[in-house]
Amino acid sequence: MTDFLLLAFIFLVAGVASVPIATKFGLGSVLGYLIAGIVISPILVGLHVDIHAVQQFAEFGVVMMLFLVGLELEPKRLWQMRNRLVGLGGLQVTVTTAIVTGIAMALGQPWSVALAIGLVLSLSSTAIVLQTLQEKGLLQCDGGRSSFSVLLFQDIAVIPMLALVPLLALPELVGHTAGEADAHGGSLSLVAGLPGWQVALVTIAAIAAVIFGGVYLTRPIFRFVSKARLRELFVGAALMIVIGIALLMSLVGLSPALGTFLAGVVLANSEYRHELESDIDPFKGLLLGLFFITVGASIDFALLFGNFATIVGLALLLMAVKAAVLLVLGIGFGITGADRWLFALGLAQAGEFGFVLVSFTVGNGVIPPAVADQLLLIVALSMLLTPALFILYDRVIAPRYANGPAREADEITEAANVIIAGHGRVGGMVNRMLRATGFETTVIDYSSSQLEMLRTFGLHVYFGDATRPDLLVAAGIETARLLVIAIDDKDQITELTRYVVKHYPHVHVMARAVDRHHVYQLWGAGCRDVIRETYDSSIRMGRSAYEAMGMPREAALEMTAAFEAADRRSMLEVAELYDPDIPATENEAYVRRVRELQAEWAAQLKGQMKDVMDRHSPRRA
Repeated sequence: MTDFLLLAFIFLVAGVASVPIATKFGLGSVLGYLIAGIVISPILVGLHVDIHAVQQFAEFGVVMMLFLVGLELEPKRLWQMRNRLVGLGGLQVTVTTAIVTGIAMALGQPWSVALAIGLVLSLSSTAIVLQTLQEKGLLQCDGGRSSFSVLLFQDIAVIPMLALVPLLALPELVGHTAGEADAHGGSLSLVAGLPGWQVALVTIAAIAAVIFGGVYLTRPIFRFVSKARLRELFVGAALMIVIGIALLMSLVGLSPALGTFLAGVVLANSEYRHELESDIDPFKGLLLGLFFITVGASIDFALLFGNFATIVGLALLLMAVKAAVLLVLGIGFGITGADRWLFALGLAQAGEFGFVLVSFTVGNGVIPPAVADQLLLIVALSMLLTPALFILYDRVIAPRYANGPAREADEITEAANVIIAGHGRVGGMVNRMLRATGFETTVIDYSSSQLEMLRTFGLHVYFGDATRPDLLVAAGIETARLLVIAIDDKDQITELTRYVVKHYPHVHVMARAVDRHHVYQLWGAGCRDVIRETYDSSIRMGRSAYEAMGMPREAALEMTAAFEAADRRSMLEVAELYDPDIPATENEAYVRRVRELQAEWAAQLKGQMKDVMDRHSPRRA
């Protein structure tokens, strides 16, 4: 018991300490877990921990993750993915296997060993890729959906790979199910020793049982459990279903992850879907974190440093080959722009199933142990480098595509006395209102894709960076009467406001503020026409809330006006005390006045509200 508690404590300390630090520096949780595994690796070696046994247990996090992903996919959506699932996924596995096999043969490996290596390295990491895509909110973009299609096909492809690997070592047909069970650390099987046609029947029956259970049995089970009104019992039932499906799939020689994904798809329309997600997600997160830690801890540094150039070179070569294959396939399947790079870089690593397949190939005498040890290092190292590729995508590639391809600023030939900087949801509405009244406007926007869309509808907008002084002059700032600043970047709004107020004081500057503190910053920059972007809509929602609570419309309007007047008065007072160079919590005069105003404002407003309610009370009527 003590050994177990000590091991659990070490893993938890490593994860809790490393992930917040990695996240703070923009490295992501996955890289934080991997680094944690590397750091505690010497401790685990000293305690004689079987890290691969822990890794097999932690792989259940992948099973849970695919179950949750399945819950997000209705069968109709899955059917819509069939072309990319089979075409894109199938070509990725086939082409990558062929290229890696050729490279391995060129390096002197026999064809059977080379083919086994190609199969192992053709797979990518479902755990790392899906976890990272979910964290970054990229799973629903074209690159994210394409990545998911390939990962799902790879999980399916593991099954024929497990059947093919023994054939590379023995001339006669060898049942792969026993070997697979050994690879996962188990010995039970429902298909061991059965002829092929019976194995197929049992497999089909197992899949049918999962579908039947998801459609007809889960609702009665959860209704029965809910009668106890115990949350922990519902959590237990959810885990029971996921573990039971994984066990059934393992017994018939299928991928547990594939089985639970199928169950998730079946339950996607269930009324218990959200409850299942909330119950299983914490277990999934902990087990995935544990899995990533074991990947970092499993790196054999003695072997790595003894063959540093060879292993690092092969890992980088593998990632380059896979990225190149994925880029070409992305072009062929119409994946464009940043999505294509997300697809290529995200899947460029080897995957966690590689650990299973390497052990399986060694157990069947296909790959020599010395080669297998190096192969495990290549797999682990490629997974360790993957978060760096996502950082490269976030910081270098995505920004290049965010505003469309780089292009020169347009030449502004017609200047108007109203300049609008930014034509998004704010600037676009202001422009429509002004032009509807007959005012001519000069609109400048830095989003190439936005401009192309607007020109499709006959609107003329200039491409360029409105914060550039020369572009402002070309737009007619010297003779303009009004500048509307509606760009997205908070700091750029402030800097542009300060520049125009200082150099062109005759121009009326109307600036968009993203929050309350930004209002103070713009006030300090000299702007006296500051519009909070969500203020008016929030005021309207508050008024509607009054009416929803039974107040007459006239009372709601008066109370809203009273609130708005009090808020504006307090904003003006506080704005004079706000210093953008001092954190708000450290500005004593600012904090003291805000507290005083809160007390004064609350008492005064409460009296006004009571007066309005009394005047509009049905009893007074």
